[in-house]
Amino acid sequence: MVIETARFGRTGHDSTRVVFGGAALYAASQAEADATFEVLMSFGINHIDVAAGYGDAELRVRPWLRRAPGQFFLATKTAQRARAAAREELERSLERMGVDHVDLWQLHNLVDPIDWDVALSPGGALEAALAARDEGLVRFIGVTGHGLQVAATHRRSLERFDFDSVLLPYNFVTMQDDYYARNFEALAATCAERSIAVQTIKAIAASPWAGRPHTRSSWYKPLEEPADIALAVSWVLSRPGVFLNSVADMGLLPRVLAAASRFFEQGLARPTDEEMRDLVSRAEIEPLFV
Repeated sequence: MVIETARFGRTGHDSTRVVFGGAALYAASQAEADATFEVLMSFGINHIDVAAGYGDAELRVRPWLRRAPGQFFLATKTAQRARAAAREELERSLERMGVDHVDLWQLHNLVDPIDWDVALSPGGALEAALAARDEGLVRFIGVTGHGLQVAATHRRSLERFDFDSVLLPYNFVTMQDDYYARNFEALAATCAERSIAVQTIKAIAASPWAGRPHTRSSWYKPLEEPADIALAVSWVLSRPGVFLNSVADMGLLPRVLAAASRFFEQGLARPTDEEMRDLVSRAEIEPLFV
């Protein structure tokens, strides 16, 4: 089982092009988390992305980091916007994970204009990140976000500061929105020019739950059929250089990893627009962000 690696921006790290999305561990027991670790190891995943706001996720990866030292490029996030609060959250994250530094610390879901201005102005979270980098507590600094405005907002963020990575939605349906697609492509071009890593989320999102009963742990309705997941995963990974952050549902993780492995092992082509439109119709996919 092979998952291709690629240079993660300017970090010098060759990360698997599927990054483990730690939101899947939000409410997991340690036994469930350890079973997930075995799945990750079987596919050679070497990059973990968690967040201070992901419930118990930071606690759950702590034993993994002891068990496989040096195996993972480790990323976490802060949703705090002020310098002091962000620094406090970083110290808590380090303690929870049992590490003395993280490879990547990200400003989490930085989209709201007021939050954006606070975080990137004097006294904001970015100052905390810069100080932590100077002290060796973080190696690189990133920014993440959701929604149809995030690609444009990330472009503004990169005008304010030279972040090492960005994270944002990327799937066939979201890219049918002209405004989002234009800004995503412009953002991707800037990132390529400046060696900024591009992480993508929501590869297998199908629709909002919209009050429908469910047992899945993700906040959106995901694709579940292996063939559907394979199309969605292939569509993302066929774009050179981008990284796919895995699903926020432990039960679907093996299907996502198997689809990615098959894509690389078999050298599959990018699904056609016709195939993707058929998937949208068959799986009743709806825009996640409006």
